[in-house]
Amino acid sequence: MMGQIFIPKTAGTLKESGTVTWQTPSNIALVKYWGKRNPQLPENTSISFTLSNCHTKTTLSYTKKQEVDNQFDFDVIFEGKNNKAFKPKIETFFKRVEAYVPFLKEYSFVIESKNSFPHSSGIASSASGMSAIALCLMSIEKEINPNLTEEEFYHKASFLARLGSGSACRSVKGEIVVWGEHPEVKGSSDLYGVEFKDTIAPVFKNYQDTILLVDKGEKQVSSTVGHDLMHGHPFAEQRFAQAQENISKIKTIFAKGAVDDFIALVESEALTLHAMMMTSSPYFILMKPNTLEVINKIWAYRKETGSKLCFTLDAGANVHVLYPESEKATVQQFIKQDLAVFCKNGEYIHDQVGMGANKLT
Repeated sequence: MMGQIFIPKTAGTLKESGTVTWQTPSNIALVKYWGKRNPQLPENTSISFTLSNCHTKTTLSYTKKQEVDNQFDFDVIFEGKNNKAFKPKIETFFKRVEAYVPFLKEYSFVIESKNSFPHSSGIASSASGMSAIALCLMSIEKEINPNLTEEEFYHKASFLARLGSGSACRSVKGEIVVWGEHPEVKGSSDLYGVEFKDTIAPVFKNYQDTILLVDKGEKQVSSTVGHDLMHGHPFAEQRFAQAQENISKIKTIFAKGAVDDFIALVESEALTLHAMMMTSSPYFILMKPNTLEVINKIWAYRKETGSKLCFTLDAGANVHVLYPESEKATVQQFIKQDLAVFCKNGEYIHDQVGMGANKLT
């Protein structure tokens, strides 16, 4: 079994009950992860900015069962309301992690979550949501096994989060996170995300990200289905190789503060992700007409002003506008005046690079 190092070696003493709360951020991939193999392992390395303002706050309450049975016992309360729609995904998550979290069937849980951003807005809520649950479970394990080191704690939290949602493993620690083994990134692993510890020029330390909510509906195709379409895709192997090369390139970009090269790489990665979906079988166009309007407006503004703003996309219609903090006032004015009109109800969210998850008291 992969991840045997994360199976507890001793049982420890279970607490009768308790409550723990974590606030965990979403993240935006710069080099995209697209294509996976079981169990939730990436076909290529990815790297992401951890966000700050787009986050999920999750409180996990747990009470020891009077009689242990063979069932997972939990309720989900989302935005203050009992939410049965989320239960199947969490049940699948619990099944995947049970070997590594052996106390799961010994407790009854109540999971209370709320997002700082609209659900189904195209922001990676599964990343922030599943990483929050994983960190709450790790806090319980830390109570049982106080000898866990900080590194062991966060590596296992990322490992568990990955089994809930692949990109969730990048929402646990750090400003910039790498997931997937890469020969040039020390400590990188397919099993969990690691903080990018190489040189990062100051310009990238506080990068801004405004998320334009072009389309707030449910995604046309789920991420799981999208990843599965990479199996047998005619361009899959070339794509995986391209991503590995781009990890090497972005390392140099971060070290040198090469913003122009950053723009070229990040926009190419975004369009490549969508190209893979357009050339799969079946094929999908995930962008909307307003997505293309925004992209063209960004290109025109950059050409006219010399601005260093650029865009990236997840597997959907919404646009992440990335720009240095030094341009915050001018770019945000441009967004308000020229880009908001292409957003659903004029909605967008200003965000920036953050530091990762926080345990709340």
